Amino acid sequence: MRLEQHHLKGDVISYRESPNRSGPFGPDLPDTVVIHFTAGASLDSSVTALCDPHHRASAHCAVGRDGRVVQLVPFDTKAWHAGRSSYGGRDGFNHYAIGIEIDNAGQLQRSGTQFVSWFGRSYPENQVLEAVHRNQTTPAFWHRYTDEQIAAVQEICFLLKEHYPIGTILGHEEIAPTRKVDPGPAFPLDKLREHVFGSNRAEDGPAETCIEVRIGFVDAGRLNIRSAPARAAATVAPPLERGTRVAVRTESGGWSEVDVAIRGWVKSEYLRF
Repeated sequence: MRLEQHHLKGDVISYRESPNRSGPFGPDLPDTVVIHFTAGASLDSSVTALCDPHHRASAHCAVGRDGRVVQLVPFDTKAWHAGRSSYGGRDGFNHYAIGIEIDNAGQLQRSGTQFVSWFGRSYPENQVLEAVHRNQTTPAFWHRYTDEQIAAVQEICFLLKEHYPIGTILGHEEIAPTRKVDPGPAFPLDKLREHVFGSNRAEDGPAETCIEVRIGFVDAGRLNIRSAPARAAATVAPPLERGTRVAVRTESGGWSEVDVAIRGWVKSEYLRF
């Protein structure tokens, strides 16, 4: 994959022009990438919607579950992907950001042994992640991304950083937290940022797959939740009661970083799974 004249080039790249666009970015822009999920049934159906002038939405590119990429708007032109948005003292991120849509059904509802999308399609359990969204407090079910998608998005972000003054990668959920939940916890957004801004593309290995978030329960009468993995660290909330459900995000030296209504660290020995 390569980038020439504001267009991606390569065997997995195709181009379909969307009329849903504004004029060129201003000076020293774009400087941000915003990651979305389509919440749609397929790459083709999402691309069709993003090219429909009555839909009044678009993105710069969309990434299929097999790693195929369809570019819809040149990277020097504003697409309509962010909507009402605000972050870091700026509003209206269509003016600042490149939008990448990823073919993914989004949040799912359990129905027996299947998990159902808002448009009625069922997905098997091996395509589903149970996790707590960064803007929510309880676990939910989310359609998993494929390794091919994650690798393609990472490659696109590296290329964008090389050609434009990209300094930030954000989720739609971060610029419109009261309206949007994409790309959701099944996408390794924090890992993507670490890879793109913490290493050179030529030196970096394959993209990491999404990190499992284990669901556990407090197995102690009252369990302190601390700001760091140490007994001397300050507590960040009242103690957790026995049976409290937590999402374990990472572990370090006998401690587990968990999400409840707040993120903090607890002793792993007092959790059961």
